Amino acid sequence: MKLTRRGKISAAILAFPLAVGGFSGVVAQEPSSQPPASTSEATQAKIDRALSAAPPAVATAASVAEINGDGKMTVLRAGTNEFTCLPGDPKNLDKQTMCMDQASMQWFSDLVQHKPKPTNTVPGITYMLAGGTQRSDTQPYDKTSPLIKIGPHWMIMWPFDAKATLLPAGHKPTGTYIKWAGSPYAYLVVTGKP
Repeated sequence: MKLTRRGKISAAILAFPLAVGGFSGVVAQEPSSQPPASTSEATQAKIDRALSAAPPAVATAASVAEINGDGKMTVLRAGTNEFTCLPGDPKNLDKQTMCMDQASMQWFSDLVQHKPKPTNTVPGITYMLAGGTQRSDTQPYDKTSPLIKIGPHWMIMWPFDAKATLLPAGHKPTGTYIKWAGSPYAYLVVTGKP
């Protein structure tokens, strides 16, 4: 079944925050155009925070969406490019501020669904230029390790082999490394801004 752009967002957008920081059991649902009733933060503040994750050239035309605790996704701003930015939640470090393209959304959707390997057919790009946190450099499904704070970075969501690329495996405060090396979900992390 071929998904529309809106369908791709609803099917995969929840995956990244769950996979990067932790798994909260959120389930994707059809997007709503109405802001969540229980929100106490202004919508524009959420949009601004979400867009801070991407380079200006990407952020200008990106969609912005958020997922509430019940798994309902709300589109805060429709975009015209292939990127969707999430505001994250400053009070919940498992919910990251990030911006990803459709291939990345598919990659993380596959991860959350525990598929044997990602099914995206092209590399995905994910930006976290506002920084963030992560749990484990070696285990994709780790949800108990202490959070590691990381600075601005961006990622290429494609199965990289640390041995073949001669890149280091595991977190580095600067440079490039392979996260989750040896797993089908290994990917490239580049610290700093592009």
